[in-house]
Amino acid sequence: MASPAPGSGFQNKNRVAILAELDKEKRRLIQNSSMNNPGASIPLSRPALNKDFRDHAEQQHIAAQQKAALQHAHAHSSGFFITQDSSFGNLILPVLPRLDPPPPAE
Repeated sequence: MASPAPGSGFQNKNRVAILAELDKEKRRLIQNSSMNNPGASIPLSRPALNKDFRDHAEQQHIAAQQKAALQHAHAHSSGFFITQDSSFGNLILPVLPRLDPPPPAE
């Protein structure tokens, strides 16, 4: 087995000292931030209200976009389209008619 390098003991002590210093600095910063912002850890309920309002506004915007896209498609196409939520972000989807299969030939 090879013996450790002569300077490796110094490197390990240096690493331990650096880690201890970083840990002290981290604790000091956490303590200072909690003293400067005593209510920082208290969750506020207002952002939830803002999120609900934003979601509602976004839904209205999407509905307006769907309506405009549907009107445009009907005016400029001979096909038929519907509004429906799409996994791919499409606002409108084309509808293909179902045709009855032809009767079997005898």
